Amino acid sequence: MQWVNERILQMSNINRRLDKIIPKISEEKFIQGRGLGNEISFYVFDYDPKEELNVRDYIKHVKKEFNYENSSRNIIEFDLYKMLLDIAKEKRIFDRAFEVEVNQGKEALFKAMTTFAKPEIFLRKIKEEIGEHNVVFITGVGKVFPFVRSHNILNNLQEAIDNIPVVLFFPGKYTGQSLQLFGKFKDDNYYRAFRLVD
Repeated sequence: MQWVNERILQMSNINRRLDKIIPKISEEKFIQGRGLGNEISFYVFDYDPKEELNVRDYIKHVKKEFNYENSSRNIIEFDLYKMLLDIAKEKRIFDRAFEVEVNQGKEALFKAMTTFAKPEIFLRKIKEEIGEHNVVFITGVGKVFPFVRSHNILNNLQEAIDNIPVVLFFPGKYTGQSLQLFGKFKDDNYYRAFRLVD
């Protein structure tokens, strides 16, 4: 019974936080930038990894809410995992990846994947596909770990996108200074993002 009560409390907490996303994105300062120099806003929406499916569903809802003709917010989502698969297929290593894992083991697969999964390849794709969108969602962070690290994408993204707010949906903890994927794996320190919702 206690477990059920804790789960209900946890679900109401995530729903309360998710419900704040649309009002936050609607604010003018979200688009204009924050801080003393109005630097472009990078945001992190961190959440308990157990809520992954709820968050995914809510992202669809947010996109539907804003993506209509003449909307002031035009959102594009980049799922890092789907991007990794597309890049592997483009480079014709997708099928070979399975062979590497079976024949040489997981460490060889990790080395092979991280060799080509460089942040600049993702950033190039983002730049190519961003078009007229004025809000970027980055998702799939947990699914793409350990091949791609979120702080590497964020650190390099400012060079690729200089005037568009970015929201990273992060299954873990963001303290305002560091990213902890799944609440266990400490990513590198990252100071330039704001928490989207407390």
